[in-house]
Amino acid sequence: MDLAFIPSPPTGVVHLGPIPLRGYAFCIIIGVFVGVWLGNKRWVRRGGRSGTVADIAVWAVPFGLVGGRLYHVITTYEPYFGPNGHPLDAFKVWQGGLGIWGAVALGALGAWIGCRRRGIPMPAYADALAPGLAIGQAIGRWGNWFNQELYGKATDVPWALKIDPDPAIGRIGGTYHPTFLYESLWCLGVAALVIWADKRFRLGHGRVFALYVAAYCAGRAWIEYLRVDEAHHILGLRLNDWTSLIVFVLAVVYMIVSAKKAPGREEVVEPEWQLAGGAEGAGGEGSAGGEGARGEVSGDAAPDKTGKADNPDTADSPGKPDKAEAIEADKPAKSAGGAAS
Repeated sequence: MDLAFIPSPPTGVVHLGPIPLRGYAFCIIIGVFVGVWLGNKRWVRRGGRSGTVADIAVWAVPFGLVGGRLYHVITTYEPYFGPNGHPLDAFKVWQGGLGIWGAVALGALGAWIGCRRRGIPMPAYADALAPGLAIGQAIGRWGNWFNQELYGKATDVPWALKIDPDPAIGRIGGTYHPTFLYESLWCLGVAALVIWADKRFRLGHGRVFALYVAAYCAGRAWIEYLRVDEAHHILGLRLNDWTSLIVFVLAVVYMIVSAKKAPGREEVVEPEWQLAGGAEGAGGEGSAGGEGARGEVSGDAAPDKTGKADNPDTADSPGKPDKAEAIEADKPAKSAGGAAS
């Protein structure tokens, strides 16, 4: 007899009139918002402009969702394209099924596009976002709890997860390891580790993101081992275990190579013209905004053919007379200079 367990919700959807509010989607959305919020705070501390992280996330998030779904459908194709599969179910994202590896891969592509459009170094952006991604994953994993999916082996530990039977999908009721909870807690630990290491060692050039990836993979490997859902196996290991191992090695190699080639942290994470663009029309005297800042950066105040700067403000530089003083001083010189010439 089970003395204690974590109950599963009776339903994964709540209807607000005709609008269904699905717990899985709600967790994903909250995770995205928290990740972007924390990423923005970290980006501003690094010297960037507030709002830049959200602007680039407009590219990264849709790419990530598509990538996560593609990874899941490709690696678990039987329910969709198998003998008794339903291809249209591949579009039913609310039923669960987002692979983190595909989400990170295509999400990174979307972020690269956004960073390139704004002239921002992609590694610096990834470093700012890394802890927020881990916390976002921790929140998103609770979507599996709403869907009663991706649980581990049967167990009777006090924190076991109670799963309701569902003959329609072949689900057997009982108590199982709550792997969603294990991964959620692990991701929170990864976020804390990354924030601490970033402050302690002043990581930069993508090494914060690489540390997040490596730490997550280390936890995902043992959590994946506990899961009992259907998965492809290679040499006795689940496919996601192999993926975790390969990505872990790549992340560690990147940290080592990057530390040798580019030690320290980036001094500039956002171009000056981007920082100036935050205040439209603020390019007046004494400000670093608008066209004034763009002109200074691009060299619009270059000297003309006579050697004088094409900028009226430079005529008043210290040690040089202005035009009126030069004319007055030149008058006596001309009268005396006629006999001497």
